Amino acid sequence: MLRRWMRHAMTLVIAGSLALTLLSAGTIAMDPTLTPLRDATASEIEATITAELARLSPDTIPDRIADHLTAERRDWVVLQSLRDLAAELGQPLPPETLAAYDAAWEQDSGLWANAANCAACALDPAACTLSTFMMCQAPIMLTPVGDLATILNGGIDYMAGEEVDRIAIALSIVGLGATATVVASGGTSAAAKLGASGLKTARAMNRLSPRLTALTTRAATDGVDWIALRRARSMDDVALSLRADAFAPLVSIAADLDRIRAATDTTTALHLLPLIDDANDARRLGNAAQALGPRVTARAEVLGKARLLRATTRVTGLGYALITGMVGLILSVGLFLASALQTRLFAALRRRAAAADPSDHG
Repeated sequence: MLRRWMRHAMTLVIAGSLALTLLSAGTIAMDPTLTPLRDATASEIEATITAELARLSPDTIPDRIADHLTAERRDWVVLQSLRDLAAELGQPLPPETLAAYDAAWEQDSGLWANAANCAACALDPAACTLSTFMMCQAPIMLTPVGDLATILNGGIDYMAGEEVDRIAIALSIVGLGATATVVASGGTSAAAKLGASGLKTARAMNRLSPRLTALTTRAATDGVDWIALRRARSMDDVALSLRADAFAPLVSIAADLDRIRAATDTTTALHLLPLIDDANDARRLGNAAQALGPRVTARAEVLGKARLLRATTRVTGLGYALITGMVGLILSVGLFLASALQTRLFAALRRRAAAADPSDHG
């Protein structure tokens, strides 16, 4: 009798867990505004990052500085941010790390070294570091000059069967604001234009992640009517040759990149750009930058992308209900199966014991 009641109780638990899971999932599916996750507030992000930093090994910052000091082109924007973080946390750098830092700074900060680095950066954006970019490439790269020519020439090259730089075309389209009439609204259009300039610069410096590069290529491939683009002679003509949905993720990323720049500075935005794979990454990284300001550079270096972005989200009440239902369902089914298996095992053992008992054969 007791076993039967336990079986009924287990069945009720399974049914309740399944109902809670289905109810939560159905509520989310029927209302796109509901989500199991929400954006963390600035204070929540700050608190989470502070807790993560408190768990860092004392060797983490010195090791990161040592790695950057051995790079072919040392980036002093990152190195200085790491040294500032060590001071902020009250973790003095080891004497050997300080000596290597000072020696490298003396080597890189001389007049001739700066002139040579700047000349290389001006000739080839891929040779720029974040510290040389603003002085040597920003006046060239952060302008919309040539965007329209890039777009129109790309259409002509496509129709002629020649190789087309689809990434450059996609970024030029966003940079010129050609998608504004079909994608952006309000202040997003201006932010996307500025963010596209940063994306073009990062692309020249080889700082776009592979997934973001693929997303940009896909926007130009799927979102452009190349025949119509070849005939375009104005911004309105260019806009008419585009598919809004194909460019929407790229426009969103460009706008969030400008949000990062506004919360920090251009060099910080470019430094963080390799962490962005899609529009969701860009939005969450923008939230982190707005909460932490320029300090986000060192925190991204020592914590990594996963922990930094994890700090920008929180589980909602609906999310907890969904998780509770799923965990309860899994545990209940597991216990039910274990109980059924135990019952079958005991029955098999009783049958074997009965078959082996000679008194049963009298």
